[in-house]
Amino acid sequence: MAAAAGLRALGTRAPGWLPRGPWAPLAAGLCSRGPAGVGRPEPGPRPTCARQRDGIRSVVLSDPKKRNALSLAMLKSLRSDILHEAESPDLKVIIISAEGPVFSSGHDLKELTAERGPEYHAEVFQTCSEVMMLIQNHPVPVIAMVNGLATAAGCQLVASCDIAVASDTSSFATPGVNVGIFCSTPGVALGRAVPRKVALEMLFTGEPISAQKALLHGLLSRVVPEEQLEEETLRIARKIAASSRPVLSLGKAAFYRQLPQDLRTAYHLASQTMVDNVALWDGQEGIEAFIQKRKPVWSQ
Repeated sequence: MAAAAGLRALGTRAPGWLPRGPWAPLAAGLCSRGPAGVGRPEPGPRPTCARQRDGIRSVVLSDPKKRNALSLAMLKSLRSDILHEAESPDLKVIIISAEGPVFSSGHDLKELTAERGPEYHAEVFQTCSEVMMLIQNHPVPVIAMVNGLATAAGCQLVASCDIAVASDTSSFATPGVNVGIFCSTPGVALGRAVPRKVALEMLFTGEPISAQKALLHGLLSRVVPEEQLEEETLRIARKIAASSRPVLSLGKAAFYRQLPQDLRTAYHLASQTMVDNVALWDGQEGIEAFIQKRKPVWSQ
């Protein structure tokens, strides 16, 4: 499958992973506080925390003192949490959220000083781009659960997710232009999530938009009161987790594959996907269950 191939291209295993129980950390030390050493995979405490239960993996950006900046360490940690056992039938959906009042402030500007050098800067932006593409290429849906401010690469992360749910007090911005760094890479995801003129106004002015405007323009799937955010996000995740993983994976890959195509090619690709879907064991199980008026029993 296309999704699996994309994951293999990025690498599907990270070192040091251990077995876990329900809602236990995916690996030892995974929920410890404090930043990891920049540029090294997992030298100690990691800036993300990951848990999994009932097919739902929760990945939390856990460096609120640094406004959950997408440092190189944060990006590598996030990449590891998303990639871990990506092909496991036990994984149905991923939720990305954050601790503190800021979802993510974007790149850590201290890593972008001249002293770091262009090679280091290139690694930061390449790793960030890999994480964003990984979300789209991942075989299961990825949901952003936003409660607070998401700026620059943090806004890019929200735009890259398949579904985004936010509290009504959240806001979104690409303010790099205000510090002399145009949000070019965030613009890739933003420009594919909202209309061109909306994206360019955000990129040219750096001014934030409210959750309500973000919903209106397509950056978000839905907006709810803060006290309902987790409940609503989990409701969506559980609904997804109750479906067939092979069907979801096939459908997600096909959806993104047809988007850039002309209408005729898109329908050709989608029609072949429907044929492939019907041929799946779960496809036939769903049809038989509907005819027999019973609940389907999925293979995964």
